[in-house]
Amino acid sequence: MSAMQGILLMAIGSLGASSFYVPFKKVKVWAWESYWIMQGVAAWLVAPLLFAWFTIPDGALFQVLADAPDKPKWLAIMFGALWGIGGLTFGLSIRYLGVALGQSIALGLTAAFGTLVPPMVNPDSSLSWVLILGVSICVAGIAVIGYAGALKNKSMTEEQRKAAVSEFALKKGILIAILAGVMSACFNFGLEAGKPIEVVAQSYGTNSLFLKNPTLVFILWGGFVTNALYCFFLNIKKGTYRDYFQSGGKVFFNNLFFTFLAGFLWFLQFHFLGMGQSKLPPELSVYGWSILMALNISFSNVWGIILKEWKGANRATMVLLVVGIIVLVASTFVVNIPS
Repeated sequence: MSAMQGILLMAIGSLGASSFYVPFKKVKVWAWESYWIMQGVAAWLVAPLLFAWFTIPDGALFQVLADAPDKPKWLAIMFGALWGIGGLTFGLSIRYLGVALGQSIALGLTAAFGTLVPPMVNPDSSLSWVLILGVSICVAGIAVIGYAGALKNKSMTEEQRKAAVSEFALKKGILIAILAGVMSACFNFGLEAGKPIEVVAQSYGTNSLFLKNPTLVFILWGGFVTNALYCFFLNIKKGTYRDYFQSGGKVFFNNLFFTFLAGFLWFLQFHFLGMGQSKLPPELSVYGWSILMALNISFSNVWGIILKEWKGANRATMVLLVVGIIVLVASTFVVNIPS
């Protein structure tokens, strides 16, 4: 039963993460780089500190951060910076492919690399047949959804594609999504590297549900730096730094609200990942990453339907899409198979 509780907790976070791009529809005037880094302030700086502050007893967050060993902290920051490249290109993949197809390709590769690599490089771990089976089913579901996306693209006119995703660019979007998927897997590497930080948090009486929260602070600091450098570079190059000062008070606070809402929705996936993994059997906790990615893809494709990104696709394509989502959801239940 604890595994099912873990999956349900991760599903809550996944629902937030797969919905995070929706508030951007309400952002006015600002260029992509401006609203992307503003959601990053909420997702990568504000939210991690707030959630860690409220979940570590007696306001001991900064003592935990100070007492944690230096090597895990720097590794978490380094992997966070590498993940930041994936997070940055992840946003671009959605920009060019849409919520459904962009997240399916990027998150699918993230699921495979992020789940399989840590036990392969960790001498204390090993790849179980359950883990390999679960990831294989997940990848099969992604392949079905990707094929459905290719069929949709083939059956739609250029005007229909642009109506569904205004900056649609299939080849460029797929290349960016592949880079995003591989680099985004570094987030899970950061979580693995940060396990000694969890030990320190536990020594301060932190509930096992929230032990990953201090590590998230370090990973997301690294990710923020990577994204900020690129976005501010674009702000200066394109002159869009004026977005923050010349958009008018009403527009500014509208955009601030919706970008911060997007950022907090995005962060929920990792807060609930930590909670969900604490409910999984120890030998299968590494599979939590794959579960989260599978759920993210499933929910993002539901949003793709709601946002009419699949409008114009024929019935066979929609059937393939639904089959792919079902396969992905089924992959999350493999953790209930006895090891």
